[in-house]
Amino acid sequence: MFYTIRIQGHLDSSWQDRFGGLCITQQETGTTLLSGTLPDQAALHGVLLQIVRLGLTLLSLETSESEQTGSGVYC
Repeated sequence: MFYTIRIQGHLDSSWQDRFGGLCITQQETGTTLLSGTLPDQAALHGVLLQIVRLGLTLLSLETSESEQTGSGVYC
């Protein structure tokens, strides 16, 4: 499953390993996109738990069967 998670603020790409290898993309709007595939719901839960533990604000979570072409998110 492909996930796109938007959080408030900017995260440095050095945090990538902490978020299950999801790609970290800073947006001009002051948000960060975490995007990529995760193997299962347990991995998603782990990423969401990291967001909570770091005190980050979750803005949105989108899922799709595969990476959407033209999304402008590349890692």
